[in-house]
Amino acid sequence: MSKELALPEQYSLKPIGIVHSCFKEKFAIPRQPALVPAAKGEIELFSPYDDPVALEGLEKVSHLWLSFIFHQALPKENEVRLRVRPPRLGGNKKIGVFATRATHRPNPLGLSVVKLDGLKNGRLQISGIDLLDGTPLVDIKPYVPYADSLPSAINAIASDPPELSKVEFEHSALHSAKHHQQRLQQPAIALIEQMLAQDPKPAYQKPNPTRIYGVRIWDLEVQWRYLESGQISVTSVDLA
Repeated sequence: MSKELALPEQYSLKPIGIVHSCFKEKFAIPRQPALVPAAKGEIELFSPYDDPVALEGLEKVSHLWLSFIFHQALPKENEVRLRVRPPRLGGNKKIGVFATRATHRPNPLGLSVVKLDGLKNGRLQISGIDLLDGTPLVDIKPYVPYADSLPSAINAIASDPPELSKVEFEHSALHSAKHHQQRLQQPAIALIEQMLAQDPKPAYQKPNPTRIYGVRIWDLEVQWRYLESGQISVTSVDLA
């Protein structure tokens, strides 16, 4: 006979830190971690977790699990979503929320695995991220390869990585990207190529060669369009 577990109706989560990310808006953020290796950021920890003692041992770890809050996808009061429209299914077909990684969750919690590149000025340097700038962190755990990598795992909804789009730069856009890459000391060209190769527009939306899309990364505004062939052409890379 099972005993009924008495739980409080609400828990409160206190952020332990914040992510400073190259992605300044939700549009064009990769839909999964590790798809864009050039996507970089850093973790600023809050007191008391900014004490170096809390980071002891991380020099032996290559990847981290980050638990975070979808701070720009908070559910409305009394809002319940049992089914959602994941981008992987074209953005129109609904499926049960627990079969997806959609940002609209019963509780606005996310989980990402990222590469740990080191420690600089007291901040953890990370890459391969799919996190919006300003994302609040609630926990950090080490990735454990023998337990976390399961070669026999199956997900028939998303069995293969998405097909990549071809990306080219117009001459002036490439020249500008090279300039800003040197100024920022960041892999701007690789990030733009890898980010746009994921084709960030909604899956149900047909390419429109006359439409210009744009997104902010770092302090830049990147604009692109779709060619008749479906290839993506970067038209400008300028200060936002």
